[in-house]
Amino acid sequence: MPAPPTHAAAARPSPAKPATSAHDLAVPTLRRRLACMLYEGVLLFGVLSASTAAYLAARPLLASIDVDSTLTMQLWSFLVLGAYFVWFWQRNGQTLAMQTWRIRVVDAGGAPPGWKRAALRYLLAWSWLPPAAALGHLLGLVRGPFVAVLAAALAIWILLARLDRQRQFLHDRLAGTRLVEVPKGGAGPASSTG
Repeated sequence: MPAPPTHAAAARPSPAKPATSAHDLAVPTLRRRLACMLYEGVLLFGVLSASTAAYLAARPLLASIDVDSTLTMQLWSFLVLGAYFVWFWQRNGQTLAMQTWRIRVVDAGGAPPGWKRAALRYLLAWSWLPPAAALGHLLGLVRGPFVAVLAAALAIWILLARLDRQRQFLHDRLAGTRLVEVPKGGAGPASSTG
């Protein structure tokens, strides 16, 4: 018959719990994610202003090699936005707006996504746009009605998160990432020290 545990054995701390996984953290509400997106838009105004200034400074060179066009400027903006998001996401899972709203993007293990996964997430986040633009063009829409079709498609894309059992956006589901809420006063499992 085994001896009962001694006082010293009872005082020994129990084994540490495993680190909190991404699935254990709360998912930010849709309202909070939308507020974060709006704030992100304000911050991106500055990013795009600076990138447009850089593009305009390079415009004479681009014109001399016959690549200055509206499409070139749009591709430049797309790449600048991609660099902004992918760099922040792979670094610590949070853009500046996400830090303010205590939202983090993580992979299945609860860590910030790597470069490839962050880039995939960025590309997939835009996947609502081509079908909506194609529909607008197919219907012959311009200006206000065309923008209304784009806005409706974006709203549907965002609202699809309500149908997901874990309340994640479709692009997060497809990229193998998820949005989690960072607890108040804590950095969460994917914190960065630098």
